[in-house]
Amino acid sequence: MKGVVLAGGTGTRLYPATMACSKQLIPIYDKPMIYYSLAVLMLLGVRDILIISTSKDVPMFKDLLKDGEQFGVHFSYMVQEKPRGIADAFIVGKDFIGTDSVCLILGDNLFYGADFEDSLNKAANFRDGAVIFGYFVKNPKDFGVVEFSKDGKVLSIEEKPKEPKSNFAVPGLYFYDNDVLEIANNIKYSNRGELEITAVNDIYLKREKLRVEVLKDGTAWFDTGTHNDLLSACNFVQSVQTRQRVYIGCLEEIAYKKGFIDKASLLKLAEPMLKTDYGQHILYICEKY
Repeated sequence: MKGVVLAGGTGTRLYPATMACSKQLIPIYDKPMIYYSLAVLMLLGVRDILIISTSKDVPMFKDLLKDGEQFGVHFSYMVQEKPRGIADAFIVGKDFIGTDSVCLILGDNLFYGADFEDSLNKAANFRDGAVIFGYFVKNPKDFGVVEFSKDGKVLSIEEKPKEPKSNFAVPGLYFYDNDVLEIANNIKYSNRGELEITAVNDIYLKREKLRVEVLKDGTAWFDTGTHNDLLSACNFVQSVQTRQRVYIGCLEEIAYKKGFIDKASLLKLAEPMLKTDYGQHILYICEKY
């Protein structure tokens, strides 16, 4: 399975903070926003990851993340010239994905929960079709929304409906077989002028190849596209990390625990950060495991 992080867009809802750089580069508490998306893919064991962003921002992502060797993974980079919608990631990344299945995550999404990794692995265990998630929200009008029957069957998916048929939003994390390349290439632009991921999901639904996994209670999901959402995510990460001695989105820790890097490499990554709590946490991981 290949991994794709879509980290494009203009970030206008976060202006003026994002006027000079990608929103996925600004911090959620103690680490760049994109770390949290990369962490999800690495938790899955995905080691070949494409980062899609703008021509202005790709060099900054390369400066931050390099080729991924320090984490035992490989990062590739491609440019999305214009924000043409989420489904455009499969057109931009067609050659990278090749004949593989793919997990796409949006670069401004954060997930955390005791059972989240189990939910991830369950979703990734598919042979064909698509798997997406459902998450209960109070403001479904702002998201793609899944409608379920009484017995849990998916009836419909709508993008930002005026009258939502449920409170279950679709977070920015999606699993697809290789058919997604053909599907994305043939959908039409919506009234918003975008290639909607909901249109892709709807085709899989009509083919009876769409599965929706409802994220368990206790799982947190943040779509950090506004200042208030960003602040909430920062406060959440700060609270968890200071109260539980658990770090969210620590790529160095994940790489070590997954066996991507050895202890010597982990210590080397910690060295330039030892004056920070983040660096001290990596040192703690070295000593504990």
